[in-house]
Amino acid sequence: MKARSLVFDLFGDYLRYRGGEARLRGLISLLACFGIPEATARVAVTRLRKEGWLSATKQGRETVFALTDTAWQMLDEGRERIFRRSTGPWDGQWHMVIYQVPETERALRERLRKQLAWVGFGPLSSSVWVSPHDRTGQVRQAFAEDPAVQLDVFHSRSEDIASDRAIAARCWDLATLDADYAGFLDDYRPRLSTYRRDPPEGADALVERMRLIHDYRRFPFHDPDLPPELLPEGWRGRRAHELFLEAHGLLRAPAEAAVTDLVNGSAKTP
Repeated sequence: MKARSLVFDLFGDYLRYRGGEARLRGLISLLACFGIPEATARVAVTRLRKEGWLSATKQGRETVFALTDTAWQMLDEGRERIFRRSTGPWDGQWHMVIYQVPETERALRERLRKQLAWVGFGPLSSSVWVSPHDRTGQVRQAFAEDPAVQLDVFHSRSEDIASDRAIAARCWDLATLDADYAGFLDDYRPRLSTYRRDPPEGADALVERMRLIHDYRRFPFHDPDLPPELLPEGWRGRRAHELFLEAHGLLRAPAEAAVTDLVNGSAKTP
Protein backbone atom coordinates (compact mmCIF):
# COMPACT_ATOMS: atom_id res chain seq x y z
CA MET A 1 0.00 0.00 0.00
CA LYS A 2 1.38 3.38 -1.04
CA ALA A 3 1.50 6.49 1.14
CA ARG A 4 -0.63 8.47 -1.29
CA SER A 5 -3.56 6.06 -1.32
CA LEU A 6 -3.25 5.50 2.43
CA VAL A 7 -3.71 9.22 3.10
CA PHE A 8 -6.96 9.20 1.12
CA ASP A 9 -8.19 6.06 2.87
CA LEU A 10 -7.34 7.39 6.33
CA PHE A 11 -9.31 10.57 5.69
CA GLY A 12 -12.20 8.73 4.06
CA ASP A 13 -12.67 6.01 6.66
CA TYR A 14 -11.47 7.65 9.87
CA LEU A 15 -10.46 11.30 9.89
CA ARG A 16 -13.74 12.47 8.32
CA TYR A 17 -15.38 11.49 11.61
CA ARG A 18 -12.82 13.45 13.65
CA GLY A 19 -13.46 16.87 12.17
CA GLY A 20 -12.04 15.99 8.74
CA GLU A 21 -8.53 17.20 9.51
CA ALA A 22 -5.28 15.96 11.03
CA ARG A 23 -2.00 17.37 12.26
CA LEU A 24 1.05 16.45 10.22
CA ARG A 25 2.58 14.49 13.08
CA GLY A 26 -0.67 12.56 13.43
CA LEU A 27 -0.56 11.58 9.76
CA ILE A 28 3.08 10.57 10.13
CA SER A 29 2.18 8.32 13.09
CA LEU A 30 -0.68 6.72 11.19
CA LEU A 31 1.41 6.04 8.10
CA ALA A 32 4.20 4.58 10.23
CA CYS A 33 1.86 1.67 11.04
CA PHE A 34 2.16 0.65 7.41
CA GLY A 35 5.93 0.88 7.30
CA ILE A 36 5.95 4.33 5.67
CA PRO A 37 9.03 6.30 6.81
CA GLU A 38 8.54 9.85 8.06
CA ALA A 39 10.41 11.35 5.11
CA THR A 40 8.18 9.48 2.64
CA ALA A 41 5.07 10.56 4.53
CA ARG A 42 6.12 14.21 4.40
CA VAL A 43 6.80 14.01 0.66
CA ALA A 44 3.42 12.37 0.00
CA VAL A 45 1.54 15.01 1.99
CA THR A 46 3.43 17.85 0.31
CA ARG A 47 2.68 16.48 -3.15
CA LEU A 48 -1.00 16.00 -2.37
CA ARG A 49 -1.15 19.62 -1.26
CA LYS A 50 0.57 20.87 -4.41
CA GLU A 51 -1.84 18.83 -6.56
CA GLY A 52 -4.83 20.41 -4.85
CA TRP A 53 -6.05 17.40 -2.87
CA LEU A 54 -5.04 18.72 0.56
CA SER A 55 -5.31 22.14 2.16
CA ALA A 56 -3.09 23.28 5.03
CA THR A 57 -3.53 25.72 7.90
CA LYS A 58 -1.32 26.73 10.78
CA GLN A 59 -2.43 26.14 14.36
CA GLY A 60 0.31 27.55 16.50
CA ARG A 61 3.51 25.79 15.51
CA GLU A 62 1.73 22.87 13.90
CA THR A 63 0.38 22.34 10.38
CA VAL A 64 -3.11 20.87 10.07
CA PHE A 65 -4.21 19.21 6.84
CA ALA A 66 -7.67 18.61 5.43
CA LEU A 67 -8.99 17.32 2.14
CA THR A 68 -10.21 19.86 -0.39
CA ASP A 69 -13.77 19.79 -1.72
CA THR A 70 -12.54 18.12 -4.92
CA ALA A 71 -10.87 15.37 -2.92
CA TRP A 72 -13.97 14.79 -0.80
CA GLN A 73 -16.08 14.50 -3.93
CA MET A 74 -13.72 11.90 -5.36
CA LEU A 75 -13.72 9.94 -2.09
CA ASP A 76 -17.51 10.04 -1.79
CA GLU A 77 -17.94 8.76 -5.34
CA GLY A 78 -15.52 5.94 -4.62
CA ARG A 79 -17.23 5.09 -1.35
CA GLU A 80 -20.58 4.89 -3.13
CA ARG A 81 -19.22 2.35 -5.59
CA ILE A 82 -17.40 0.28 -2.96
CA PHE A 83 -20.06 0.04 -0.28
CA ARG A 84 -23.32 0.04 -2.21
CA ARG A 85 -24.74 -2.48 -4.63
CA SER A 86 -27.88 -2.10 -6.69
CA THR A 87 -30.85 -4.10 -5.46
CA GLY A 88 -34.23 -4.86 -6.89
CA PRO A 89 -35.33 -5.99 -10.34
CA TRP A 90 -33.96 -4.47 -13.52
CA ASP A 91 -36.35 -2.48 -15.71
CA GLY A 92 -34.80 -3.97 -18.85
CA GLN A 93 -33.53 -0.66 -20.21
CA TRP A 94 -30.00 -0.03 -21.44
CA HIS A 95 -28.42 3.41 -21.21
CA MET A 96 -26.02 4.15 -24.06
CA VAL A 97 -23.30 6.78 -24.46
CA ILE A 98 -21.80 7.38 -27.90
CA TYR A 99 -18.81 9.68 -27.80
CA GLN A 100 -16.65 11.57 -30.25
CA VAL A 101 -13.21 12.88 -29.28
CA PRO A 102 -10.67 14.28 -31.77
CA GLU A 103 -7.83 11.90 -32.65
CA THR A 104 -5.36 14.45 -31.35
CA GLU A 105 -6.90 14.28 -27.84
CA ARG A 106 -5.76 10.79 -26.88
CA ALA A 107 -5.29 11.58 -23.20
CA LEU A 108 -8.79 13.06 -23.03
CA ARG A 109 -10.26 10.00 -24.73
CA GLU A 110 -8.53 7.71 -22.24
CA ARG A 111 -9.83 9.79 -19.33
CA LEU A 112 -13.34 9.55 -20.75
CA ARG A 113 -13.09 5.76 -21.05
CA LYS A 114 -11.86 5.47 -17.47
CA GLN A 115 -14.76 7.61 -16.26
CA LEU A 116 -17.25 5.49 -18.20
CA ALA A 117 -15.79 2.29 -16.74
CA TRP A 118 -15.75 3.78 -13.23
CA VAL A 119 -19.48 4.57 -13.25
CA GLY A 120 -20.32 1.13 -14.65
CA PHE A 121 -20.39 1.41 -18.43
CA GLY A 122 -18.93 -1.24 -20.72
CA PRO A 123 -17.74 -0.98 -24.34
CA LEU A 124 -20.21 -2.42 -26.83
CA SER A 125 -17.83 -1.05 -29.46
CA SER A 126 -14.89 1.36 -29.34
CA SER A 127 -17.01 4.51 -28.95
CA VAL A 128 -20.34 3.02 -27.84
CA TRP A 129 -20.65 2.23 -24.15
CA VAL A 130 -23.69 0.85 -22.33
CA SER A 131 -24.91 0.34 -18.78
CA PRO A 132 -28.05 -1.13 -17.21
CA HIS A 133 -27.96 1.81 -14.76
CA ASP A 134 -28.75 5.36 -15.75
CA ARG A 135 -25.52 7.12 -14.83
CA THR A 136 -25.28 9.19 -17.98
CA GLY A 137 -25.69 12.35 -15.92
CA GLN A 138 -22.46 11.61 -14.06
CA VAL A 139 -20.59 11.27 -17.34
CA ARG A 140 -22.05 14.49 -18.73
CA GLN A 141 -21.17 16.37 -15.54
CA ALA A 142 -17.58 15.10 -15.56
CA PHE A 143 -16.99 16.44 -19.09
CA ALA A 144 -19.35 19.41 -19.15
CA GLU A 145 -16.44 21.83 -19.52
CA ASP A 146 -14.57 19.84 -22.18
CA PRO A 147 -15.81 21.14 -25.57
CA ALA A 148 -13.68 18.52 -27.35
CA VAL A 149 -15.94 15.77 -25.98
CA GLN A 150 -19.21 15.20 -27.79
CA LEU A 151 -21.65 12.87 -26.04
CA ASP A 152 -24.87 11.42 -27.43
CA VAL A 153 -27.10 9.56 -25.01
CA PHE A 154 -29.76 6.97 -25.84
CA HIS A 155 -32.05 4.78 -23.74
CA SER A 156 -33.30 1.58 -25.32
CA ARG A 157 -34.20 -2.09 -24.93
CA SER A 158 -32.90 -5.17 -26.67
CA GLU A 159 -34.95 -7.95 -28.26
CA ASP A 160 -35.14 -10.23 -25.20
CA ILE A 161 -33.32 -11.29 -22.01
CA ALA A 162 -31.10 -13.67 -23.97
CA SER A 163 -29.87 -10.70 -26.01
CA ASP A 164 -29.37 -8.73 -22.81
CA ARG A 165 -27.15 -11.45 -21.39
CA ALA A 166 -25.21 -11.62 -24.63
CA ILE A 167 -24.63 -7.85 -24.47
CA ALA A 168 -23.38 -8.13 -20.89
CA ALA A 169 -21.00 -10.95 -21.88
CA ARG A 170 -19.61 -8.81 -24.74
CA CYS A 171 -19.09 -5.69 -22.66
CA TRP A 172 -17.49 -7.19 -19.55
CA ASP A 173 -15.14 -10.09 -18.84
CA LEU A 174 -17.44 -11.63 -16.25
CA ALA A 175 -15.61 -14.98 -16.10
CA THR A 176 -12.32 -13.35 -15.07
CA LEU A 177 -14.09 -11.04 -12.62
CA ASP A 178 -15.89 -13.98 -11.02
CA ALA A 179 -12.59 -15.83 -10.67
CA ASP A 180 -11.08 -12.77 -8.97
CA TYR A 181 -14.00 -12.70 -6.54
CA ALA A 182 -13.38 -16.38 -5.82
CA GLY A 183 -9.77 -15.57 -4.94
CA PHE A 184 -10.88 -12.81 -2.60
CA LEU A 185 -13.30 -15.19 -0.86
CA ASP A 186 -10.59 -17.84 -0.49
CA ASP A 187 -8.26 -15.27 1.11
CA TYR A 188 -10.73 -13.70 3.50
CA ARG A 189 -13.08 -16.47 4.61
CA PRO A 190 -10.48 -17.81 7.10
CA ARG A 191 -9.76 -14.27 8.28
CA LEU A 192 -13.43 -13.55 8.77
CA SER A 193 -13.70 -16.51 11.13
CA THR A 194 -10.79 -15.05 13.11
CA TYR A 195 -12.37 -11.58 13.17
CA ARG A 196 -15.54 -13.09 14.63
CA ARG A 197 -13.71 -14.98 17.38
CA ASP A 198 -10.80 -12.75 18.27
CA PRO A 199 -10.38 -9.58 16.16
CA PRO A 200 -6.95 -7.92 16.11
CA GLU A 201 -6.34 -4.88 18.27
CA GLY A 202 -4.35 -1.67 18.10
CA ALA A 203 -2.35 -0.86 15.00
CA ASP A 204 -2.80 -4.44 13.79
CA ALA A 205 -6.55 -3.86 13.50
CA LEU A 206 -6.01 -0.65 11.55
CA VAL A 207 -3.57 -2.29 9.15
CA GLU A 208 -5.83 -5.30 8.67
CA ARG A 209 -8.89 -3.17 7.93
CA MET A 210 -6.99 -0.96 5.52
CA ARG A 211 -5.63 -4.02 3.73
CA LEU A 212 -9.18 -5.34 3.43
CA ILE A 213 -10.28 -2.10 1.76
CA HIS A 214 -7.19 -2.08 -0.45
CA ASP A 215 -7.85 -5.65 -1.64
CA TYR A 216 -11.55 -5.14 -2.24
CA ARG A 217 -11.71 -1.71 -3.82
CA ARG A 218 -10.18 -2.89 -7.10
CA PHE A 219 -13.46 -4.64 -7.89
CA PRO A 220 -15.62 -1.53 -8.43
CA PHE A 221 -13.22 -0.46 -11.19
CA HIS A 222 -14.14 -3.62 -13.12
CA ASP A 223 -17.53 -4.70 -11.77
CA PRO A 224 -20.42 -2.82 -13.44
CA ASP A 225 -22.78 -3.95 -10.67
CA LEU A 226 -25.06 -5.78 -13.08
CA PRO A 227 -28.58 -6.74 -12.01
CA PRO A 228 -29.09 -10.46 -11.24
CA GLU A 229 -30.87 -10.99 -14.56
CA LEU A 230 -27.61 -10.36 -16.42
CA LEU A 231 -25.21 -12.31 -14.22
CA PRO A 232 -23.91 -15.82 -14.92
CA GLU A 233 -25.04 -18.75 -12.79
CA GLY A 234 -23.23 -19.01 -9.45
CA TRP A 235 -21.93 -15.43 -9.50
CA ARG A 236 -19.66 -14.86 -6.49
CA GLY A 237 -19.60 -11.07 -6.47
CA ARG A 238 -22.53 -10.76 -4.09
CA ARG A 239 -20.98 -13.16 -1.58
CA ALA A 240 -17.67 -11.29 -1.74
CA HIS A 241 -19.45 -7.99 -1.09
CA GLU A 242 -21.30 -9.40 1.92
CA LEU A 243 -18.06 -10.81 3.34
CA PHE A 244 -16.34 -7.46 2.82
CA LEU A 245 -19.09 -5.56 4.64
CA GLU A 246 -19.08 -7.95 7.60
CA ALA A 247 -15.29 -7.95 7.94
CA HIS A 248 -15.17 -4.17 7.59
CA GLY A 249 -17.74 -3.84 10.37
CA LEU A 250 -16.05 -6.31 12.71
CA LEU A 251 -12.74 -4.46 12.47
CA ARG A 252 -14.26 -1.03 12.87
CA ALA A 253 -14.11 -0.54 16.64
CA PRO A 254 -10.49 -1.68 17.24
CA ALA A 255 -9.26 0.18 14.14
CA GLU A 256 -10.97 3.42 15.19
CA ALA A 257 -9.55 3.07 18.70
CA ALA A 258 -6.07 2.71 17.19
CA VAL A 259 -6.54 5.85 15.09
CA THR A 260 -7.67 7.79 18.17
CA ASP A 261 -4.58 6.71 20.11
CA LEU A 262 -2.21 7.46 17.24
CA VAL A 263 -3.51 10.93 16.36
CA ASN A 264 -3.54 11.82 20.06
CA GLY A 265 0.05 10.64 20.40
CA SER A 266 -0.65 8.01 23.05
CA ALA A 267 0.19 4.89 21.06
CA LYS A 268 3.55 3.59 19.96
CA THR A 269 4.08 2.90 16.27
CA PRO A 270 6.21 0.04 15.01
